[in-house]
Order: sequence, then structure tokens, then C-alpha cells
Amino acid sequence: MLRRILVPRRIRALPRTPALLKSIDRSLSALRFEAKTGSALLALPVFLCLLVGCGERDGVPVASPAPVAEGASASAAFLERHWARPQAPQGKAPPGFSSLEASLSPVDCGTCHADQYRDWQTALHAHAMGPGLIGQLVNMAPEARDDHQDCIRCHAPLAEQADSLAMALAASAANHSPTGQPRPALHEHGVICAACHVRAHTRYGPPRRDGTAPANTENLPHGGFVVSQAFSDARFCSACHQFQPDEFALNGKLLENTYEEWKDSPQAAAGQSCQSCHMPARSHLWRGIHDPEMVRSGVRFTPDEIELARGTLRTGLSVRNTGTGHYFPTYVTPRVVAEIEQVDAKGHFLPKTRGDRNIQRQVPLDLSREIADTRLPPGGELHLDYALPRHPRATALVYRLRVEPDEFYARFYRALLADGSAGKGKKQIQDALRQAESSGFVAFEERRQLPD
Repeated sequence: MLRRILVPRRIRALPRTPALLKSIDRSLSALRFEAKTGSALLALPVFLCLLVGCGERDGVPVASPAPVAEGASASAAFLERHWARPQAPQGKAPPGFSSLEASLSPVDCGTCHADQYRDWQTALHAHAMGPGLIGQLVNMAPEARDDHQDCIRCHAPLAEQADSLAMALAASAANHSPTGQPRPALHEHGVICAACHVRAHTRYGPPRRDGTAPANTENLPHGGFVVSQAFSDARFCSACHQFQPDEFALNGKLLENTYEEWKDSPQAAAGQSCQSCHMPARSHLWRGIHDPEMVRSGVRFTPDEIELARGTLRTGLSVRNTGTGHYFPTYVTPRVVAEIEQVDAKGHFLPKTRGDRNIQRQVPLDLSREIADTRLPPGGELHLDYALPRHPRATALVYRLRVEPDEFYARFYRALLADGSAGKGKKQIQDALRQAESSGFVAFEERRQLPD
């Protein structure tokens, strides 16, 4: 989403050599998964151009809206059609469409759907084709479309985006840039409005807020929209957030298992879908592990009391997954660190006084094994015990929960650059590394004075 780079669903020839950087040098061939066409479900939705019906257009009244009713099986059938992969081309727009109505550009969607477009611009979906992914794709041949699909099936899923990428790679191979583009090419926009809302130039979306749909769409912009309850179904999100049972796993656990984690959560039992938390009030922000407030809303941070006995400080810190409807964190790319450390009167951290524990699914860069998995399932709790001698200058303890959303990516980019295997994407990988290293933040921090 990006930032997710070439993390595989399947691995054809996973390198298992002792030389780690040598395996990274081969990552573009080894870390590719086989595109799985016909998958029933795809990405966390970009419901960007939600269409609200008009009372009339050009003076022609529109029929009264009708309530929408659709069962789970109908939603499943819709999703299977909607997310068949690779996506079919949209084809020729209907003859009555204006150029704006026929456009697949999110900028054009934003002409009428300004609120959704504004939200989307700040979301990671809008940056799903960021420098970390582009920096790898530029090393692929323009005609290697199956290999492109390994990545863009989720990051830029439309057939028109696949064409746009192939054209850009061909231009790069010819050592020139496409001309006459007043704005980024379609594939560079990542997960766009049309990725979720447009098939064969027909617009799709959820019912209106009152549960209805327009009964007559002939006089609405771009023919109105076709309603499906599937847009509020958690399964809408699962194909880019859930590997299938026969896809890549480590230690008996799928590399990406978010939808199944959610299914076993109290949130699912209470009827809360992915959209309930990541699209509240139909927003298009999709906040997650990169957002401090989102992290704070899902985690309880509780320092213990401090005891001082015979010069030793004893305390602890509990971190509990109270509101995240899947594992915290759900994927292999972030690292969360619980820390306790002594500080002096000026707030300076003192050497050899730090205690910490990682909350992470830790894997090596070649994805050959699972090193550790200390993530918290829904309701799960980690407790960091602290017992260290009091430093002579210590006046307080600082308790902290530090989040590194892109820890795996940072390691991966450093390895590519150190090994010289970034190839033509060196500049993009450098940019991606800077982004990854700057994405960290402190979610919680509390300072407590030491007893006399």
C-alpha cells in the first residue's frame, strides 16, 4: 500500500544462501509472486468518487430513490466479478460521455467529489506507486507484463494503468521521458478512484447514506452509479490484505493474514468491518500504522509503579491491543518498540539503563524464515519487566512506545543501495529510504519521577 515493495504472495525460487546481500541482489527475480487471476477479492477500497444522486439534470426529473437490499451471497458474487484479475480494459466510453465523465484520473473525479479527493491525496493509497516500488519496476522490461502484475495487481490495478506503466518503462529503456504529460501518468497515481469504482465505464458504489439508490440514472453524470452492499463488506479489502491458503507462508503462517485475523476478532463479532475503522463516516483517509492517532486509538499504554530497593529500580510497562481488529501490527514491515529508560535532571538518557521489547513479526530480507513473532492479537498484551541499577544521576524514568512503520523497508533499501543492485532505480530507492527512515514516531511517552 505502499509502502510495500516487492513482497511476494508466492516465491518461485526463494534464495537461501548464507550471503544476505547476494540474496538481495537477486531480489527482483526471487521476490516476485505469481499473479493469481480470478481472485474474488482485492484491495482496501478507494471509494473516492462516491456519487450522490441529483434531483434533476437539465430540467428532467429523476425518479424517487429506492431502498437497496443485497445479501451476503450477492455481495460475494459481485466481488468475484469486480476483482477478477488482471482487470479487463474499460473499453470505449459511452457516446454521450464528456471527456470528464470518461476520465479515469483521480484529479478529474475530484472535480465533483472534492472531499473524497482531498482525503485520498493524504492517504497511502494515493502513494501506492511510490519510489520504493517504482525504483524496482524500472529495472523490469516493458514487455514483462506478468512480472508487472505481481506488483500492480494491487498497487495500480487497472488495465489502463498497466498500459501506462509499460509505456513509461519503454520510454525509460529508450533513455527519454514521455512528453506532453501535464500531470503524472495514470499508473503513478496508485490506487485511484476508478480502481474500486469503475468497470467498463460503469460507476459502482455503496448505497447513499440513507440506504437508497437512484431509481433512474439516465440523466445523472456518467450515467449515475450501480449500487452494491459489497462496498461496506470487509471482504472488499481482503485480496490485497489477505494471502490465500496456498500462498506464501513462514512458520506455518501466511505472510499477510489481515482479513483472517479480523474474522477472529471481537470487532468482527460486533459487526465492525475494515471500513468501520479505516473509513469512518465514509472518509477516504485509510489511516493505519503510519498515523500516531490511529495507533493510540487501538492500544492501551500502562506504566507500572516504581519500586526502589537496594539500589535497583523495578517497574514495568504493559502494552495491550484493545482496539485494533487484527494483530498489532498486522504485517512484517513495521516494528514497534516498548522502552523504559532512566534520565537525568536535564532529560538526558543515561547509558546502560534502557530496557526494551519489540512488538514485531521479524523476518530476514530474503524471507527465508521467521525469526520471531511478538505481535499482539486482538486483546493481546505485552509486559516489559524492568529491573536495573539506578544510575547515580537518574532522576526519572521515561516509558515509551516507539513505532517504526517501515522498518523492514528501510533495511531492504539499505541493502539494495549497499550492494549496488538498485540499478536504474538508485535515485528512487534513495528517496524511498529517506521516506522510510523518517516515518517513525513516538506513540506514547510518560515520564515519572524516581522515589527519593
